[in-house]
Amino acid sequence: MWEQIKSNQVRSVMLVAVIAALLLLVGYFLGLYFFQSGTGGLIIAFIVWAFMSLIAYFQGDSILLSLSKARKIGPDDAPRLYNVVEEMKIASGLENMPNIYIIDDPALNAFATGRDPSKASVAVTSGLLQKLNRDELQGVIAHEIGHIKNRDVLLMAICSVMLGTIVILSWYASRFLLFGAMSGSGGRRSSSRSGSGGGAAQVIILVVGLVLMILAPILAQLIYYAVSRKREYLADASSALYTRYPEGLASALEKIGGSTQQLKSANQATAPMYIINPLHKEGMKASDLTSTHPPISERIRVLRSMAGGASLNDYENAYRQVHTGKGILSKAVVSGVGVVGIRAASISEPGELAPASEKAARTREVSDMLLKMNKFRTVDCECGARWKIPPGFSDDSVLCTRCGRRIKV
Repeated sequence: MWEQIKSNQVRSVMLVAVIAALLLLVGYFLGLYFFQSGTGGLIIAFIVWAFMSLIAYFQGDSILLSLSKARKIGPDDAPRLYNVVEEMKIASGLENMPNIYIIDDPALNAFATGRDPSKASVAVTSGLLQKLNRDELQGVIAHEIGHIKNRDVLLMAICSVMLGTIVILSWYASRFLLFGAMSGSGGRRSSSRSGSGGGAAQVIILVVGLVLMILAPILAQLIYYAVSRKREYLADASSALYTRYPEGLASALEKIGGSTQQLKSANQATAPMYIINPLHKEGMKASDLTSTHPPISERIRVLRSMAGGASLNDYENAYRQVHTGKGILSKAVVSGVGVVGIRAASISEPGELAPASEKAARTREVSDMLLKMNKFRTVDCECGARWKIPPGFSDDSVLCTRCGRRIKV
C-alpha cells in the first residue's frame, strides 16, 4: 500500500502543477490584454494561487466542515459511531484517532478531510448513522479512513480551492474581455496608437484569451475529476481490506445511492469530498468525464466480485473482471500480497431488512444524539417514560402525562 501512496503523491504533485499552470496561463493572458504585459498578470495569478493554497493547507478542513454544517461530537454522543471509527483506525494502522463530526441532515453521505493523517476528521450525516447497520457503517468509515491513510484529503482540499479559483477568475475575466471588446476599452485603448498591426495583435490576444477562459476551467475539472475517480476506487479497496467484508460497503453504497434525500449543505466545492457525489444521482445523464465519482453500480459490482478474499490483490482481480482486463492498482502494490479472508456478516445478511428492534435502536440513538447536541436534557420517570427538556425550560419539575407524577428536572 505504501508504494501506491507514494505513486499517488507523485501524481498529486503533477496534478497540482498542471492546475497551477492553467491558473498562471489565465493570469498571463489577462495581463497581456489589460496591461500589455503578461508578467503583471502572472504575478497577480501567482499571488492569488499562493494565497488560496495557504488557506487550503492551514484552514481547508475547517472551511469544508463549516460549509457542510458539521458539528464535532465525542464518544458519549454516538458510542456506536465512535467505536466503529476506533476499530477502523486500528485496522488501518492509523496512528491518531480522527475527529468525528455529525451533519444534521436526513441524506445519506460521509466525507473525510484534514491536512494530514495526524490531523484528520471524518464527518457523517445523521441519516447515514440512522439507516446503516454496523457492517455497512464500518464499510463507509473504512472508505473514509482509506482516503486519510492514502493522503487524499489534503490534495482534494487544495485542488478544490485551486479549481474554484480558476473557475471564478475565468468567469469574471471572460466578461471583462467581452466588455472591453464591445466598448473599445481595456487593452485596445492603449494599443490603438500602435496602428493596425497592434490592433490585429490585440484581436488575436482577445480571441486566444476568451478561448482560454472557456477551456481552462473545463480542463482543470477533467484533470481533477479523473484523479478523484481513481482515488475513490482505491478507497473502496482499502475499505474491503480494513473490514475484511466487501459486502458491507457494497450494501451501504446501495442504500446511499437509492436514497432520495438531497444533502442541503452540499455544493460544487464540497461535492468531490463525499463518498457519493451529493449533486448527482445514479441514473442521471451526466458524462463520465465530468463526474467526480465512478458510477455507484460499477463500484458495487467490483466489491461483489471479490469472492476469493478481501486483499488488494483480490480487489484488483475483481476490478479487472468488471472492466475487461483494465487494472487500477500498480503491480508493486498487488505483488506479494498475502491472503486476506472474508469474514462473516456481524449482524444480518446484507440486503435484508434489519430487525425492527435494531432499526428502532438506531433511530433512538440518532434522536438522542441530536437532542444532546442541541442542548436538550432528558429526565426519566419511575414509570419508564423519558422526557426531553428544551434548553429554555425554567421550571424545576415537569409533569409526567403517563403516570401523573411530578419529575424533578
